[in-house]
Amino acid sequence: MILGVDTSLGSAVGLIGRDGRTLADVSQTGRLGHAEAIGSLLEQVLAAAPSPESDDEPDPDPLTHVAAGMGPGPFTGLRIGIAAARAFALGRGVPVIAVPSHHAAALEVIETDAPAEPFAILTDARRRETAVTVYEGIDVDGIPHAVVDTVLVPQADVDRKLGALRRIEVTAISGAAVARIARRAVAAGRTLTGSEPLYLRPPDARVPSAPKKVGP
Repeated sequence: MILGVDTSLGSAVGLIGRDGRTLADVSQTGRLGHAEAIGSLLEQVLAAAPSPESDDEPDPDPLTHVAAGMGPGPFTGLRIGIAAARAFALGRGVPVIAVPSHHAAALEVIETDAPAEPFAILTDARRRETAVTVYEGIDVDGIPHAVVDTVLVPQADVDRKLGALRRIEVTAISGAAVARIARRAVAAGRTLTGSEPLYLRPPDARVPSAPKKVGP
């Protein structure tokens, strides 16, 4: 089983079984309250995990990985989900798989619509900017193929930049979809992104400079 956690937009947690099917997928919308929501969502999802006595799955696999959605997303919300995923994995003694959050959104589009042409995933990056990643189908490992890596585009320039390219505005990321991407990456022995979150811009907080000297 793989647990997926993402807080790049709202807060989302999902769980998939050994065959990749979704066992649970819960979320809470909103840009705030990630820290308050993530624990409750984890509890809901873990309650859906099959137990050794389950009639539906008499020999369930233990949790093998935790997938962390790495963004793009705002600094504060994104790091809460990543920290929760890492802490949970540490407690269970399983590895963390880093997954670009837009990959999960693109996978759902591909599985639902099977678009024949390239398309763009758009998420609100705040400050009147949009995070954009362009995809075209899936690769040999079943992972969405990004033909243009994620960039920030001013909202006023989106139409000009993308032209006639189909764009899909995403307001939520599925934790189960994050887990499915991780499952395919593990099967292929691939690393999809590094351990650093995809913030796209530096945080607002700054380390204060040294105080100015006064007097001689």
